Amino acid sequence: MSAAETQPARTVLAWQRTGLGVLAVAGLLLRSAAVHGRPAVLALAAVVAASGLVVLGVLTRRRAGSAQRAAGRAGDARAPRLAAVATGLVVLCAVCALAADLVVRTG
Repeated sequence: MSAAETQPARTVLAWQRTGLGVLAVAGLLLRSAAVHGRPAVLALAAVVAASGLVVLGVLTRRRAGSAQRAAGRAGDARAPRLAAVATGLVVLCAVCALAADLVVRTG
């Protein structure tokens, strides 16, 4: 197998890892909400979980399609808009995690 054949698969796996990482943060926030009894943290966990599902369910599929098409025609495989959206969702995840930490600490 050449690098051109395996690159789309590696790209999809990277996007899946990103989505799963965001979902893992949502799980940690959910646990924190249960342990500390904070409904605000539960709401933040829901936002983070939705972000992770968007990355996994929508962005990964679109990125896989664009990577396959680019590999088939030996064209440009970049997807700056998808990358910007994914980056924004990961930043949203981080902001929600920080906000949840503040909610728990300030009690």
